[in-house]
Amino acid sequence: MINRSHRFHGRGSLGYVYSHGKTVRTPQLAVRYNLNSRRRSYRLAVVVAKKVSKSAVVRNRIRRRIYEIVRHEAGAITKPFDIVITVFHVQVMAEEAASLQKTIHDLLDQAGIITKTS
Repeated sequence: MINRSHRFHGRGSLGYVYSHGKTVRTPQLAVRYNLNSRRRSYRLAVVVAKKVSKSAVVRNRIRRRIYEIVRHEAGAITKPFDIVITVFHVQVMAEEAASLQKTIHDLLDQAGIITKTS
């Protein structure tokens, strides 16, 4: 799980990112992001809709997997971005950890949130 200082609080902030943010996506995931000059570090939310799975257990497991991957990438996030990762497909649950990590890393890199490491 990520640190409390890197989480969203309240719905207004998420609404702002949804209305003003930019998006990069794959068929399974989307990353919506916006630079927030009022903060010192990034904030992250992972949204998994009931359409993906009716089971809260499955949705929470997907959410925890993605939080853990971003937590490992946190050192490369230097600017105070507001980031919302939305999951569209239950296939994310069955995807291998290395493959999911590469997908999320590529999306964050494509968005310009992290810098590419060789």
